[in-house]
Amino acid sequence: MDIDLPEVVAEVRAAFDRYETALVKNDVNALDGFFRDDPRTVRYGVNENLYGYGEIAAFRAARSPVALGRKLSRTVITTYGRDVAVASTLYERPSAPRRVGRQMQTWVKFPEGWRVVAAHVSLMEEKK
Repeated sequence: MDIDLPEVVAEVRAAFDRYETALVKNDVNALDGFFRDDPRTVRYGVNENLYGYGEIAAFRAARSPVALGRKLSRTVITTYGRDVAVASTLYERPSAPRRVGRQMQTWVKFPEGWRVVAAHVSLMEEKK
């Protein structure tokens, strides 16, 4: 299996960057499009466990658009072959001082493009 083919990493990085832009702008339609429309898609959030595309879309539609800005660091995108990738990143939000966020996404390439099939977001106290 080929790991981290440069052209595949670039595709996933572009999708990841578009997701991040949609997230901080609260572009709900775009955000919904990044997740696989499937009952097996899962997103574990800071305060919610969402099973299936419907629950994820409902969460996005109801989420407050306030204080969504954040700064990413230590982003790692690893691809496995041409159709599977994992994106991991840390983030800081002004609305969550002294806390570090962690986000991991599993991306799969389908005929319609790269889609998140599993995601996990959490916060922890910042370690000095």
